[in-house]
Amino acid sequence: MSKTAALPLLWCLLFCGCQSSETPGTGAAAAGDRPVIALVMKSLANEFFATMAEGAESHAAEHADEYQLIVNGIPNETDLSGQVALIEQMMAREVNAIVVAPADSQALIPVLLRAQQAGIAVINIDNRLDADLLAEQQAVIPFIGPDNRAGARQVGEFLAKSLSAGAEVGILEGIETSFNGQQRKLGFEEAMQAAGVSIVASQSAQWEMSLANQTTTAMLNAHPEMQAVLACNDSMALGALAAAKAAGRVDLKIVGFDNIEAVQDAVRDGRILATADQHGDQLAVYGIQFALEAIRSGSVGLIDRETAVDLVTAETLPGL
Repeated sequence: MSKTAALPLLWCLLFCGCQSSETPGTGAAAAGDRPVIALVMKSLANEFFATMAEGAESHAAEHADEYQLIVNGIPNETDLSGQVALIEQMMAREVNAIVVAPADSQALIPVLLRAQQAGIAVINIDNRLDADLLAEQQAVIPFIGPDNRAGARQVGEFLAKSLSAGAEVGILEGIETSFNGQQRKLGFEEAMQAAGVSIVASQSAQWEMSLANQTTTAMLNAHPEMQAVLACNDSMALGALAAAKAAGRVDLKIVGFDNIEAVQDAVRDGRILATADQHGDQLAVYGIQFALEAIRSGSVGLIDRETAVDLVTAETLPGL
């Protein structure tokens, strides 16, 4: 079975009940001497997080003698209360560590600080928690992840090579309070400004494909001369692609961010120009490894760890 074909099955399994997945016989009560680590992600309907779950579960299976893993996710990107509830459930189960990709950079901080106070190691991945709010609380939660701004700037610079100075483009933003979305927007803006390209529209599509389709359609109606769309994730890039097709704008240049498998064919054939790979299948693994270090040492290191992010184009993708 191909990875693409397996993803719907994975999503179905992960969406059952409270959207929690674990190896049979695992959980804090069954862990014995092995620590239990909870991975709490954003929307499992997003292929990026399904891929993240696969990578984490593969690592857990290979290191079954070292730790046990519980995988959780929310049904959509904006279900903040659902993600808070999942973290509270993991606290009730007395897991040893929580590795979290927060749906919001601010709203998750109070419950994560409660987890820390309960003696649970908390590791932040993917979307950085708000540094100012953490400082106000005199708290530290280490972050492991890529430089989203630099990655988006790479993608934007690649797009700019195919545009003339003065060209009009639009940006599809992520959730406005998400640090990674903010940073990707800044990276895109920097690349466009350096190239003398005009950003005529910039609007949040909440990371969602269907909303990106609607938003791109509105942008194209308002700015018919718009030549490109820079989407802060690949789900929104696919939404922009659908809108461009419906509008007969096969010339519209589109870039994204995440390198999900659903986008790779579109990159190969030029329907999407480029994306960025932050190696989602390994991102949770990095967080798990950090959590294991913290559990073994009895303390969480205070230094953030930056991971790789790479430009992906038709030239860099392997053949089918």
